Amino acid sequence: MIALAESTPETRLRNARRSVVGAYIGTALEWYDFFLFGTTAAIVFGGLFFPSSSQFASQMGSFAALAVGFIARPLGAMIFGHYGDKFGRKGALIVTVIIMGSATTLIGVLPDFKTAGIVAPVLLVALRFVQGIAAGGEWGGATAMAVENAPKEKRGFYASMVQLGSPSGTLLSSGAIALVTLLPKSEFLSWGWRLPYLVSIVLVAVAIWIRWYLPETYEFRALEANRLTTKSPLKETFLKHPVKLMLGVGAYLYSTAGFGIISTFMISYVTLTLHLPASVILNATVAGAVAQGIVLLLSGKLADRIGAAKTVVIGYLVTLVLAFPTFWLVDTKDTGLITVAMVLTFGLGTIPYAPIGAMFRDYFPSNILYSTMALSANIAGIVAGFTPLIATGVLSLSNNLSWGPATLLLSISLISVVSAIAIMRSVKRNGPQGIDDGVSAAEALLS
Repeated sequence: MIALAESTPETRLRNARRSVVGAYIGTALEWYDFFLFGTTAAIVFGGLFFPSSSQFASQMGSFAALAVGFIARPLGAMIFGHYGDKFGRKGALIVTVIIMGSATTLIGVLPDFKTAGIVAPVLLVALRFVQGIAAGGEWGGATAMAVENAPKEKRGFYASMVQLGSPSGTLLSSGAIALVTLLPKSEFLSWGWRLPYLVSIVLVAVAIWIRWYLPETYEFRALEANRLTTKSPLKETFLKHPVKLMLGVGAYLYSTAGFGIISTFMISYVTLTLHLPASVILNATVAGAVAQGIVLLLSGKLADRIGAAKTVVIGYLVTLVLAFPTFWLVDTKDTGLITVAMVLTFGLGTIPYAPIGAMFRDYFPSNILYSTMALSANIAGIVAGFTPLIATGVLSLSNNLSWGPATLLLSISLISVVSAIAIMRSVKRNGPQGIDDGVSAAEALLS
């Protein structure tokens, strides 16, 4: 293979640090935008954009709008995955953050149903779709940016740093909503909820500035130098690696759909079914996000010791154990125990989330890494988009008893465990597939 002249350890380490910081900050701000919609969908949008004589119908309408963003995410994954695998990771990541920030800011100035009638929910759904396009291209590119520049012995930790953007986004969005809910209810519903959306324009400007100066990844430049990039990443993904993609979707499922239950649906469950103040679950979610951030870094370190795939499998086994106890604690209606539930499920439940990007980097070929990672996460995201909706329906079928959504959460965990085990066995059998793992990997790309 052709070696790159700037591939000295010092240069790579410097680029790796810049890449992971840029990937983390951009991802955190982008997930702030995306999660902000989920929080307001649970407590605001039903009444403002989908008014109905039935609270259940209004909430279903709000969660349906939320789901639209997840439906759009695979399209974003295909668009930005194609661009990122063919032309480079950096440019794609700049565009995703611009699109996300623009859509989020516009949501903050939308008229509600009382003012604009049916136009209001149509515009809300359209902007949510645009958010989904941007989010679809974010994680795959940001993770590729981090792990492709990372030292071999630190890929798990660097992957976890990108994932730290998710709890950071949750913390920022939940904290912002918690602050504006301190306003009188009438003011919160009329204009207070808009403030966190309008702040997005400033945050996105910061993200663009940071990403503009990031270097392209070492592995992508090695692919270009050795003429190993593919003209049609999507065609190669779907025709040559459909089983790999299917297992990638299954492995990522809990990280999207599972968290959709313990975050967005749980807010609705606590406020509408248990009739507790929104501040109870929002504050508990903030505490959970802090625990998630701590465990992410520890899990990334663990992955560098025992292997990324093995850490993912262990983590998903933990989520199986936590599914029912989480709801049992919340059902006590005790503020302290609800906080404990969120700390446990966000914290321990994030063990597999930290190194999953490093696991995918070893599992998927380098020349389609952006596409396969993005598609795995975002096809799983389609299910995640409907999870609050499905969980609400399951809750109704179980007579408003939590065993219904708890069983749904358990089922999602089981799918991810089985998929992660299959990936772990494949990596052990075939070895890492990244181009930086040796000539054999490059030859495999050419075959």
